[in-house]
Amino acid sequence: MNLFKPKMYKKDIFDIDYQKLKEKNIKLIIFDLDNTIGRIKDELPSKKIIAFIEKLSKDFKIVVASNNFKKRVRKYCEKLNCDYFYAVLKPSVRIGLLIKKRYKISSKNTCIIGDQIITDILMGNRLKMHTILVDPISEKDLRITRLNRWLEKYVMKKYKIKKGDYYD
Repeated sequence: MNLFKPKMYKKDIFDIDYQKLKEKNIKLIIFDLDNTIGRIKDELPSKKIIAFIEKLSKDFKIVVASNNFKKRVRKYCEKLNCDYFYAVLKPSVRIGLLIKKRYKISSKNTCIIGDQIITDILMGNRLKMHTILVDPISEKDLRITRLNRWLEKYVMKKYKIKKGDYYD
């Protein structure tokens, strides 16, 4: 298994075919927060994101797992009305194991969607979850993420993943 290669690569969360995920028997979706569903500077989700997550919640259990701090994640996710985990230290699998246990769900029924190969995709693949990489929605990143982005360029080249060359 290529631990760094996502099963799917899409432009953003709105470009994903969620019907396909239902057909694959995905029951729970773990979203990354920063630069996946919200920009770092956004304290609260937009009405568009709130409506989108509300719609997805009819077919999937939605969880946000972020490496960011409690105050940021809680404030954002309370507006989304979804469960959340903060300071999860991705790519550590600890949070993934906790989520699987808490929601009594197997890896094959779980999908993780994020903008970073080095954190989101690596964690999901280590747990044998369905993984979807999306482009970051903003150029602005947290300082720690800059190193990940540098490593990500190397990984993308090695696995022949070209930015903007989306696949299912």
